[in-house]
Amino acid sequence: MKPAEGRKRVIIEEIQPMVDCGRTPARRFLGDRVAVSAAIFSDGHDHVAARLLYKRASDANWQSTPMIAQPNDLWSASFEVDKIGPWSFTIQAWVDHFDTWCADLTKRLAAQPDPTDPARRDLPPQDIPLALTIGALLLDGVVARATGDDAQQLKKLAASLRRLAAQNLALYEYPLTAEDKALVDRYPDLSFAATAERELHLWVDRERARFSSWYELFPRSTAPAPTAGKPAPPSHGTFADVERLLPEIAAMGFDILYMPPIHPIGRAYRKGPNNTVTAGPEDEGSPWAIGSPEGGHKSIHAKLGTLSDFDHMVASTRANGMELALDIAFQCSPDHPWVAEHPEWFIHRPDCSIQYAENPPKKYQDIYPLNFESTDWRGLWDELRSVFQYWIDRGVRVFRVDNPHTKALPFWEWCIADLHRETPDALFLAEAFTRPHVMYSLAKGGFTQSYTYFTWRTEKAELQAYFEEISKPPVSDFFTPNVWPNTPDILHASLQTGGRAAFQQRLILATTLAASYGIYGPAYELCEHTPIKPGSEEYLHSEKYQIRQWNRRAPDSLAPLVTLLNQIRRTNPALQSDLSLHFHTVDNPKLIAYSKSAPAIPADGDSPAAPANTILVAVNLDPHNEQAGWIDLDLKQLGIHHNESFDVEDLLTGTHYKWHDRSNYVALHPATTAHIFRITHK
Repeated sequence: MKPAEGRKRVIIEEIQPMVDCGRTPARRFLGDRVAVSAAIFSDGHDHVAARLLYKRASDANWQSTPMIAQPNDLWSASFEVDKIGPWSFTIQAWVDHFDTWCADLTKRLAAQPDPTDPARRDLPPQDIPLALTIGALLLDGVVARATGDDAQQLKKLAASLRRLAAQNLALYEYPLTAEDKALVDRYPDLSFAATAERELHLWVDRERARFSSWYELFPRSTAPAPTAGKPAPPSHGTFADVERLLPEIAAMGFDILYMPPIHPIGRAYRKGPNNTVTAGPEDEGSPWAIGSPEGGHKSIHAKLGTLSDFDHMVASTRANGMELALDIAFQCSPDHPWVAEHPEWFIHRPDCSIQYAENPPKKYQDIYPLNFESTDWRGLWDELRSVFQYWIDRGVRVFRVDNPHTKALPFWEWCIADLHRETPDALFLAEAFTRPHVMYSLAKGGFTQSYTYFTWRTEKAELQAYFEEISKPPVSDFFTPNVWPNTPDILHASLQTGGRAAFQQRLILATTLAASYGIYGPAYELCEHTPIKPGSEEYLHSEKYQIRQWNRRAPDSLAPLVTLLNQIRRTNPALQSDLSLHFHTVDNPKLIAYSKSAPAIPADGDSPAAPANTILVAVNLDPHNEQAGWIDLDLKQLGIHHNESFDVEDLLTGTHYKWHDRSNYVALHPATTAHIFRITHK
């Protein structure tokens, strides 16, 4: 079948960024320059021109910028995204007859016979007057597309070519200036321009989606400890108690405070301490067993406070320079109102009982999962979406979503997109410790950030392989990692046996390998390391099942290190993005070295220029022994010349070292753990 227009001769292929053949928007962040590339070519020797078209999705008109030719038919251009939300872009390309004529004329002029030059005396005539006449005819077409003074200038240019042609000179010089060519390029002939087969899309998030530091705490464990008298059971913390801690958490450098579910907890099958199957009358149960006769996902546990108290805490969090992240866990206790009101939203077993959550041999009798194959799936979807909307209306813009991989993936794609239509600044963190394809599908479905496998990557080779995967295209075009060395569910074996050095090591890795990270505290800064039993990743006396009292003033707390690391992150732009991560060779498998860099930022009139920022990190992966070795630096990556001397400042200690060329020696004791060097050229 013939095409509708067979005179469109340009082919556009291999457009980047493109995710899932354009079905999924690529992700970028506010202020980014979005680099776009493509293979663009045509038949024969005619020259091709191309332009990048881009706009916010809601804009009526496209903006454009010329694409620049690279070797092997590759073209590139970029544009800046200055607002959050959806953007669109595409590529338009055409045969550029005038540019082809310019190149042809240049060749003809170089091949003119010249009686004064023995090497050119016998060359055949090039018929330059005819070529000039052709150029004038092409300019007539440009005049028809031009307007105002430009049209008049182009008319004069066409007339000058005709006058030159009429002179029939023995030797001609090139008749156009760079300004003439630029004027012609403003009015391309798009009659047979090809446009990319599909319009491509971007989702642009705010800066906190790229760079964030999360601190998780259980609000029920925030009550102050008794100061006198005999020991008493811990009191139940409140939102007011959380507010009391906000200045301290903000001073540690965190910008997101994350709390597990704050809703009423069911009584039926309530779990006791250490996940025992029976609970006493004073046991609080798991916050993830959501719902009681007092309410469900749009209600607050009465012991935490009122909705007014919650609103006050949200405002106080913001006043302390942080945001509040809420846990959204779409599951129910047997006492949740939905169980009685919408039994069709749950799976019923042959004995008519509702199927509780299981991961054999584990049983979670206190939790009913939702049935996403329910006959009333539309009603279920609408209700779940309304849960997010309820808390958005109360000022929450950040959500950590519990086990999203156990809910229907199409639901997330619809729900997040629908919420983003009215609230594009909402952020969603996927707590998805699942298979890679499922984890990546959630990111493509709209989740802003995702938990990662960092917790289980402890050896150099696996750390390097994993972070090279998630920090580079194609994965980085849609997936933004958030790394956690611990969670209330995960006390990794390395923390159980590695002592304080292991906690320092994993914290430094988390804060420097990724732009977004989090810790479950105060368990982390107090180096809580005892499992419920050997071989388990569950904590003994887990906060998931009981109130804990924490000595946040403990003299051996890692809080000072946490504070220093967050300060280093905030003052070094290199650590605020993932894309520049680069690993350097070290001759010791127990030492890992990597760098990040940020380009210089020119002065904008209101602020001075910011110099380029380069951070080099070396970490001892052995928490028990000193390790030493030679780092073989990739000097090109660091912007350092061969045989150059340069200064490195250890930001952990303030010590300066003079390094030279590629090979440099480091020795790290477990107590020292790491160097975080800022490189300065001298």
